[in-house]
Amino acid sequence: MKELVILSGKGGTGKTSLTAAFASLAGNMMLCDADVDAADLHLIMDPDIQETHDFAGGYEAEIIPDACTGCGQCMELCRFDAVKPVEGAGIFYIDGLACEGCGVCADLCPESAIKFEEKVCGQWFASSTRFGEMIHARLGIAEDNSGRLVALVRDEARKRVLANHIDLLLTDGPPGIGCPVIASIGHANAVLIVTEPTVSGIHDMERVAQLAAHFKIPAMVCINKYDLNTDQARAIEAIAEKRNMEFVGKLPFDPAFTAAMVQGKSIMETHGDSPVATQIKEIWNRIMAHPAMKMDRLC
Repeated sequence: MKELVILSGKGGTGKTSLTAAFASLAGNMMLCDADVDAADLHLIMDPDIQETHDFAGGYEAEIIPDACTGCGQCMELCRFDAVKPVEGAGIFYIDGLACEGCGVCADLCPESAIKFEEKVCGQWFASSTRFGEMIHARLGIAEDNSGRLVALVRDEARKRVLANHIDLLLTDGPPGIGCPVIASIGHANAVLIVTEPTVSGIHDMERVAQLAAHFKIPAMVCINKYDLNTDQARAIEAIAEKRNMEFVGKLPFDPAFTAAMVQGKSIMETHGDSPVATQIKEIWNRIMAHPAMKMDRLC
């Protein structure tokens, strides 16, 4: 049992499109969408949701109007300006969008007039797709704790992979290098960094490479839309060699990716005989031939 996590230093590099293409090539695998802040793998996979579970992350304060005496201590204590006066009522309320869930107001309210309860800030799902089971999630608008939700989604996916004797967990990771990305790569066999031939693409790729190296996760590199700037593409190949990261291939800019997404399909389903589909197959074969993908690390 193995896991490959598809990453990118920024959004829009084609990470999810490649994940969907790989899903159509892999056998006996499970999909995991760990990009909970902006999940979009479901747009291509068209999942049939079998289970829905609430995700409770953090706490939120709420003033009980009938118990509030209007002393104003909560407003004085709040460092986030989340406590607001109710105009003309002499009491206060808490702006849920501004509340950081620290609990100071609830702890120090002299009348115990503030509830401090765990809040539901997202959902996670177990679904079936035409390529296999998929675990994915949706974080609520303006909610935090995405790292915890990513960890939950991946833990659930790993449990099901082990229980059902599945060979591969294919994870569409979040962009960037923050907490959600860190939560997405633990226990992975390897990561594939999808980048693009721009100055910012190179910068972001190097940051992800440093993160993977810090956690001792083998990294591979793939360039999408390499023909938009061949000089920068060559620079990326040189950086990958310098960092001892395997360069598994490059793909040209091709409107076929967009055409496939419009149909809610992977490019392998709509343009399976095209030159770019052949290149994707070659990249996939190189990934699966990487020594890191031959070891069982999923536990």
